[in-house]
Amino acid sequence: MDRVQVIELKESILENNDQDAALLRDELKDKGVFYLNVMSSPGSGKTTTILQILKRLSGEFRVGVMEADIDSSVDALKVQEAGYPAVQLHTGGMCHLDAQMSRQGMQGLPEDTQVVILENVGNLVCPAEFDTGAVMNLVILSVPEGDDKPLKYPLMFEKCQAAVINKIDAMPAFDFDLEKASAAIRQRNPEMEIFPISAASGEGVDALCEYLSGQIRKWLAAE
Repeated sequence: MDRVQVIELKESILENNDQDAALLRDELKDKGVFYLNVMSSPGSGKTTTILQILKRLSGEFRVGVMEADIDSSVDALKVQEAGYPAVQLHTGGMCHLDAQMSRQGMQGLPEDTQVVILENVGNLVCPAEFDTGAVMNLVILSVPEGDDKPLKYPLMFEKCQAAVINKIDAMPAFDFDLEKASAAIRQRNPEMEIFPISAASGEGVDALCEYLSGQIRKWLAAE
């Protein structure tokens, strides 16, 4: 039996998701909640990266995680077993979350949560097309995927404010050019913040979390 709360998401009844997403951001601002939407391909290291982020941010903020998948509770269990609040969101076959689904999921987290991290459904297409109401979107590109993905999936990199290039410790085994990947990302989004990391070893994660912590403090302090 699953040991985490599983929320079966219902399809949004609102036609204008962008409008609802803006409304959700206003609600989160009033409640003092920062919402981070993490997107990537399957196998890029989302859960491992999120666990590294949680380890560093949980000393400063009250954190909670929403794990979105078509089925299973594998990732939510990992987060919960590491000692952090987590809920599993089942999308019923949909390849993305929208604002109303995000609102449903947050109801399963502790009321005093300050930072909500969503691990969105794994792919580089659908999640970028739907505004979840997040304050920040972060995309993870892993070395084994190749340095050309920002050129092939432009919308994902245009919609995000930060990009993580994960598994840099694996670069010797793959034909991956870090400078080329960074240039391709900036071609799509010149303002993108880029963080090369190894989520497995923790290399580079401190710089990423310093950036995230600054963004969270700024959001929580703004009136």
